[in-house]
Amino acid sequence: MRPGRDPWSAGPVILTVTAQRPAPDVPAGDLGFLLHKHPDRVQTAEQGAVTTHVLYPESSPERTTVALVLEVDPVGLVRTARGETQSVLGQYVNDRPYAASSLLAVAIGRAFSTALAGRCTARPELVDLRWPLQVRLPAVPARSGGPDLVRRLFEPLGWDVSARELPLDETVPGWGASRYVDLVLEGSARVADLLAQLYVLLPVLDDAQHYWVGEREVDKLVRRGGEWLATHPERDLVTARYLKHRRDLVLDALDRLADVDEGGAGPATTPAGDGEEQRVPLREHRRAAVLAVLRESGAARVADLGCGQGQLLAALAADARFTSIVGTDVSVRALQQASRRLRLDRAPDPGRVQLFQSSLTYRDERLKGLDAAVLSEVVEHVDPPRLPALERVVFGDAAPATVVVTTPNREYDVHYAQLFENGFRHADHRFEWTRAEFARWADGVCARFGYSVRLLGVGDADPQVGPPTQLAVFSRAVAA
Repeated sequence: MRPGRDPWSAGPVILTVTAQRPAPDVPAGDLGFLLHKHPDRVQTAEQGAVTTHVLYPESSPERTTVALVLEVDPVGLVRTARGETQSVLGQYVNDRPYAASSLLAVAIGRAFSTALAGRCTARPELVDLRWPLQVRLPAVPARSGGPDLVRRLFEPLGWDVSARELPLDETVPGWGASRYVDLVLEGSARVADLLAQLYVLLPVLDDAQHYWVGEREVDKLVRRGGEWLATHPERDLVTARYLKHRRDLVLDALDRLADVDEGGAGPATTPAGDGEEQRVPLREHRRAAVLAVLRESGAARVADLGCGQGQLLAALAADARFTSIVGTDVSVRALQQASRRLRLDRAPDPGRVQLFQSSLTYRDERLKGLDAAVLSEVVEHVDPPRLPALERVVFGDAAPATVVVTTPNREYDVHYAQLFENGFRHADHRFEWTRAEFARWADGVCARFGYSVRLLGVGDADPQVGPPTQLAVFSRAVAA
């Protein structure tokens, strides 16, 4: 160790978390209960090329520090690598043995799995306490952003951030700064929230994950990111870097995060009892409104066009009045997820629910004979020049007696704290209509295809800008 250097920054310690009393009657040492790691023992685990140690450099009623130490075998890491594509030299000469990379995120998930999940069987009352915390990461890669990127990621989460650039070599100042920072976070938080934020944001800062990124990582991102990521100012960047810029996965994740964000959009609340209010997600309001319209129409053969992961299909399948249910989507992966959600392989009445791939801009004979079709949050994903083709397929060729369309109300977007870079509620939206624009489109469809329309709103309406979601019920004119 060089003279004058902080001993924490010279050794193998990758992460330290220091806690103070979260309440007068709760000693700091109770952190060990939350982490399921005893302060008096060093606990070691081996996983492939990584050996993890958990130890407590200090533990007292007033102040307790836990350290997570990684020992990385670079050669062993190459032999077990699945996700990285590096040069031959880069596989062996890299920062994995000393920097807080995606390896640390995986180690957090394994070493502190119960705490990360927000569980503590021995002392469940500790889970929701906000602990005064100091977090130290002596060498964090901050690719393409440096200290500014670190602050942009952690400050919106309520942390006081100190991110000091580390020099390439302290003995040669002329070489300048490295891409690493010495990071200190200070603030109060639930331990589960801290661990989840580190679990997501360390791979984002690393931007070179050591593991294969596939569909499971989308699930992990949404599960660990939850509501804090849905409203984070750098949501798009976090999602793209966490998923290694794979566009299909990024769009899927952003779609699911937008669904999470709708739970907090606007002023709509419903009473929860005991004097409290519980916010009902907009997606649930929307699903209930669509189901009510379908039941009112008397439809038995129903299709969800653009069904995504099958949330509406599951609600339809739970209602015996819908005897034939069809779900279509252009995405095979979405249909696979819908099939798993519906457990079609174990369905007691095979054939009642059918899923198939279909594009709504091309005629599909399988869509004929329906009583009703639903386009829930679909039309805004279609490029405007392709809308006439969608209209012909749905209203002209399939021509069900009832068509239900929901779409965002552009005017209501003023209530969203965070929109995507395109200025809309979802990264894949091609447009969003105002109430007047939606009404003009609906009237045009009626004139072209012989329908009448009834316009409704979903969610609590703002007196000036209207409801968050617009809903149109199209009814086919009956020939005299």
